[in-house]
Amino acid sequence: MSTFFAFAIADSMFTSNCIIRRREIDVAQVRQLISAGVEPSFNPSHTATIAAMRARFGIDLKIPGTPPRITLHDGDRLIVMTVHGLPRLENRHQYSDDEIASANFSFAVYTIEKEA
Repeated sequence: MSTFFAFAIADSMFTSNCIIRRREIDVAQVRQLISAGVEPSFNPSHTATIAAMRARFGIDLKIPGTPPRITLHDGDRLIVMTVHGLPRLENRHQYSDDEIASANFSFAVYTIEKEA
C-alpha cells in the first residue's frame, strides 16, 4: 500500500475498474498520514502553491525534479489538497501572506479498492 500527495486527481492514475472512497480530512489527519510516509507528486512548476502550503500549514514535502507518474492499485491512497481563492500568478512567482491567509484550503483522501 502506497500513499501519494498531489494537488489533483486524474483518470490516468487508475489501471482498471475500481472503487474509490473519498473522505475529507483535516490538516492534523494529513500530518498523521505524512508522518507514516507519502510520495509527493508535485509538478515543480507549482512551487508557489507548495510554498503557500508550507506557510499556511507547515507541511514541508520534497519537490521532485519531475513529478512521478502515479499508478493507483488496491489499497493505495491519494491525499489531494485543493485551494480556492489564490489568484493566478502573473509577472510574479509567489503569493503574498494576505493572499495565502484569505485562501480556502481543503484536503481529501482517496482510497482505492478492487471492484466488487
